[in-house]
Amino acid sequence: MGLGWHEWPLMLFTVLGQCAVGGFIVMGLSLLCSKTDEAQRKSVHKGMFFIWVLLGIGFLLSMMHLGTIARAMNSLNRVGESALSNEIACGIAFFALGGFYWLLAMMGKMPAALGKLWLIVAMIAGVVFIYAMSRVYQIDTVPTWHSGYTTLSFFMTALVGGPLLGSLLKGRQCTCSGKALAAVSVMALIVSAAFGMMQSAELSSMSSSVTSVAVMVPNYASLMALRVALVAIGLALWIYPMVRGQQPGTASMLLGFIVVVGGEVIGRAVFYNLHMTVGMTFGG
Repeated sequence: MGLGWHEWPLMLFTVLGQCAVGGFIVMGLSLLCSKTDEAQRKSVHKGMFFIWVLLGIGFLLSMMHLGTIARAMNSLNRVGESALSNEIACGIAFFALGGFYWLLAMMGKMPAALGKLWLIVAMIAGVVFIYAMSRVYQIDTVPTWHSGYTTLSFFMTALVGGPLLGSLLKGRQCTCSGKALAAVSVMALIVSAAFGMMQSAELSSMSSSVTSVAVMVPNYASLMALRVALVAIGLALWIYPMVRGQQPGTASMLLGFIVVVGGEVIGRAVFYNLHMTVGMTFGG
């Protein structure tokens, strides 16, 4: 069987989208922090531009999966009824709220009090976007996806990659909560790895009249181990300088983020290859 690579637009869309939301929340919290001065705020606002670049790339990739722009627009026809329509609507809402905040802030036209409230609303919209993304895969007839593990894994991607991305984009002037953010990513990786092992035990007993999880992803354990190893290496490139009392360099943080994304993409490829519908008989 393939490893879900035929779904590469969705793999990148979900991973980049979740990391972008996590990064935006980290940057938003820095802007809300009372210790952040005006120079640091400007640095954060400048770096926030790349959040929208990543999210824009993600949306373009999702449109590739749908085939044409017309299909992408038609997918909004059933907001409130279709999980896919809800996902796209929530993504657009987050993009609009966060993007307009950033634009007004860069132009110096965002009042301080309104800016704080706007940021909080935009961060909540980002969380809702990730949840809506996970709901697309909560399909009764696909038991390998219809699980709390799916929702958890989507949020863990945001918590693993988001703090690193946000720290990278905030700029060297803003040092707010560097070690605390690193701790969040490490804890998210540990939780993700632990629940991955629990899910592995559950998936091993699932089969249908056509195939089984063991056949679809025969090297599930080794691929998930590779995913955890890559994410750990990526985080280490960010965390190791802080352990030594140094400021992480931009190059090492960028490389670390790329490696983390690579690890998460491998995990997402395994996820997409676990698509197995209920057939004439189903066990598990």
